[in-house]
Amino acid sequence: MKQTAVIGAGSWGTALALVLADNGLEVDLWARSEKQAEAMHSSRRNMRYLPGVELPEQIKPTASLETAVKDKDMIVLVVPTKAVREVLPALRPLLKEGAVIAHASKGIEPETHLRVSEVIAEELPGHPVACLSGPSHAEEVCKRQPTTVTSSSLHMETAELVQDVFMNTYFRVYTNPDLTGVEIGGSLKNIIAIGSGMTSGLGFGDNARAALMTRGLAEISRLGVKLGADPLTFSGLSGLGDLIVTCTSYHSRNWRAGNMIGKGMTINQVETEMGMVVEGVRTTKAAQQLAEKLDVEMPITSELYAVLFENKDVEEAVEALMGRVKKHEMEAPAVSRNTNRDPLDHFEP
Repeated sequence: MKQTAVIGAGSWGTALALVLADNGLEVDLWARSEKQAEAMHSSRRNMRYLPGVELPEQIKPTASLETAVKDKDMIVLVVPTKAVREVLPALRPLLKEGAVIAHASKGIEPETHLRVSEVIAEELPGHPVACLSGPSHAEEVCKRQPTTVTSSSLHMETAELVQDVFMNTYFRVYTNPDLTGVEIGGSLKNIIAIGSGMTSGLGFGDNARAALMTRGLAEISRLGVKLGADPLTFSGLSGLGDLIVTCTSYHSRNWRAGNMIGKGMTINQVETEMGMVVEGVRTTKAAQQLAEKLDVEMPITSELYAVLFENKDVEEAVEALMGRVKKHEMEAPAVSRNTNRDPLDHFEP
């Protein structure tokens, strides 16, 4: 597989193109804007997203989808989730038969509640689909700093192909057959990252952040398992790993957005100032709809939804979370304290 295309020239798309170039592949990097593509070609920099990173000659910026995908064996889709449904129909007549579609977009489509791989399967039937997800800041990948991610697909040979194409000495790729869990974990952690940023914006410390991340992981797992995911996936790279990196770093645009909201800005003001898509906002809406549809308790998601879409005051949302009725931490029923029975008696020997 000597030639690939990366669709989406944001920070993450550019970083993944760099990994592929380091692995000896020629990469067509598609940008929506002709002006951006020309600027990247002439300066060998992506000045808007990664200005300090030099683009090697193997990366060929273009604004032509036909040029980008013609005769390519693998297409790496790295566009915001709201643009996925727009881009795929344009790709359909241009794709080589059997071309692999590997996506690195994290989100759920509102209203349909489809994961990105399901949207791709609808729009591009007959093409193998894989998801690349995990704790990975583009800024660190471009510096060749150690990074680990997960490749997942309904077909293990597809996941392993993506693993082979991307893996190198600084970019380690594992495989995981649980495509539902990998995509749900990668998508919903953005919601919790917005909440983590809000706690910092409000002036709260590590205690609040740790509580939010831990309980956030619990409700991510709750929804994921309801959708058929393996609960163990959420303790892995695309669950706990991605949650940690997104909730604790200024590199995370979701964390930065939450931080600004915690300091008093509206989501419209935040998105205007950042000039980038904040994936967690759209995903919050989709997750809230899913939670209501499936009757899954997701209190953090519900309060963040109220802040983002119903103008609820951030401090009121925190008070609502802290004032909830008392509960057991573990999901399974606890053994009553009012009995002399050994707490381990209910387990099989």
